[in-house]
Amino acid sequence: MMDCQQLKQKIKQICEENMSQFEEIGEYIFLHPENGYEEFESSKYLEDVLEQEGFQVRRGYKGLPTSFKATWGKGKTKIAFLPEYDALPGYGPNKDQMAHACGHNWISASCLGAAICLKKILSEKDATLVVIGTPAEETYGGKCVLVKEGAFDEIDYVFQMHLGTKNLLRPQTQAMDSIEFEFFGKPSHAALAPEEGINALDAVLLMFNGVNARRAHCPKSTSIAGIITKGGSACNIVPDHTACQFYIRDKNREAVDQLNKMMIEIAKGACKMTGARMEYRFFENSFDELCNDEKLVRIMENNLRDLGINQFDEKEELGGSSDIGNVSKVAKTMYFEMATGKEIFAHEEEFLDLVHGENAKKTLHDAIVAMAWSALDVIEDGKLKNKKG
Repeated sequence: MMDCQQLKQKIKQICEENMSQFEEIGEYIFLHPENGYEEFESSKYLEDVLEQEGFQVRRGYKGLPTSFKATWGKGKTKIAFLPEYDALPGYGPNKDQMAHACGHNWISASCLGAAICLKKILSEKDATLVVIGTPAEETYGGKCVLVKEGAFDEIDYVFQMHLGTKNLLRPQTQAMDSIEFEFFGKPSHAALAPEEGINALDAVLLMFNGVNARRAHCPKSTSIAGIITKGGSACNIVPDHTACQFYIRDKNREAVDQLNKMMIEIAKGACKMTGARMEYRFFENSFDELCNDEKLVRIMENNLRDLGINQFDEKEELGGSSDIGNVSKVAKTMYFEMATGKEIFAHEEEFLDLVHGENAKKTLHDAIVAMAWSALDVIEDGKLKNKKG
């Protein structure tokens, strides 16, 4: 029997022998960009690849048409890889095309590559490998839905990588909520009988003034960004129905929950000042902050160093949210950002050149091997614990 180091070298060899297949996965997704929850071609392609590799595939997983769960093995340790495959709008010469400017095609290829390499060196009793297709990361947060529906309840470890400007073992994301406030007043002719009306637009404006007044006294980690989505129908009619939306972010879920209470109190104050009535709702999924498992961080760091990746940035400034944070609250998670070698940020048009083709070969290879090696480490650790028990 091979020991762990021999198995790792076998994984690396298998990855190198199959790189053309893994590159093809990334290229196919790159050439077929689709919006969140509309990734029908991409999800079907990934499902078909996994079926051909011997995984049992459940399509339309947990009620999401473009999600899937692919499973192989019957071992006690359950390890999941999470491909993403939704693209972003606003690219091309006329800024009207979808494109993978966040590199989700690369994420799909690296996650499938790691799962396939592991399968080729394990027996069915060693572990259970799971590939969970996670749609709409850029928009609705498909992982939030999957977490609520229990998709990760029996998963022990989760691995995913993302391309970026730095090698980040402990990337930080913010918890986030999305709140819409609607204000209801009373219409009246703005010139002939303004005294008969209740101005719902005044309530929205006071809401924004209240937020701005409180913003200066919030922690530096707080971010509140809002827009008015409905301001009235005509200048000579007192607005009787207005609406505004806010993205509220902070360092963790507890801090965001406190901000929610503050926002609701501000809205109530706007109602008291104007006589308007208010309703509110959370119009998108709630995102939690990312909590990487420290044991997995150390395992991943050792494996990356063995691959020749030695430079790491410990911290990243807070800014931005991802649904991987919700997963990290229910399963031990290792989410790593791998440097492209260029100071070009995700979502920029130039980033498209770094997520596929020649420029992505090395990062794709290293991501596949590092995730597969790290997954093997926890599998072997589990075997050792079971033997001792």
